[in-house]
Amino acid sequence: MQKKLAIARLGRSVGLKGDIKLHILTDFPEQFKKGATFETDRGTFTIEHVNFGRGTIKFAGIDTPEDAKKLTNAYLYSDEETTRENIDLGEDEYFWFDIIGCELFDGDELLGKIVDIERLPAADYLVVQTAQKLAKEHAKRFLVPFQDRFIDDVDIKNKKVFAKGAKEILEAS
Repeated sequence: MQKKLAIARLGRSVGLKGDIKLHILTDFPEQFKKGATFETDRGTFTIEHVNFGRGTIKFAGIDTPEDAKKLTNAYLYSDEETTRENIDLGEDEYFWFDIIGCELFDGDELLGKIVDIERLPAADYLVVQTAQKLAKEHAKRFLVPFQDRFIDDVDIKNKKVFAKGAKEILEAS
């Protein structure tokens, strides 16, 4: 079974025709197009239209404010396979779900495993669970900016990320 990926949260109803405020949680808003179908914990819904300017979405069959209110705070989910089919990545672009679970190396030294990604205003940061042999003397977790200055190479196929200067970040943590 594919892991569900939360890609948006639905807010309050807007207007009289069943439109709903859309809070996008993904870097790929192109997923939200007419005819696309998404799961929620309240059912499966097909997009009738999206208004990015107003930040609203309308689903087929949701035609009144009362119907829309039933979806308030629901999350829209996709899965890895559907996301890969619908999104064309550029060079040196990666899905978070591909990066999470990779081992982080500085040179030939294993520093740990990437367990999450934090989005902060300046950059995205890899959350690294420190390798067992290093965790005895250093922080159990540390952050590495996901920027060219720190990341040399990403090998999704072998689940490895190669960094430079990450050991110094760990030692300073």
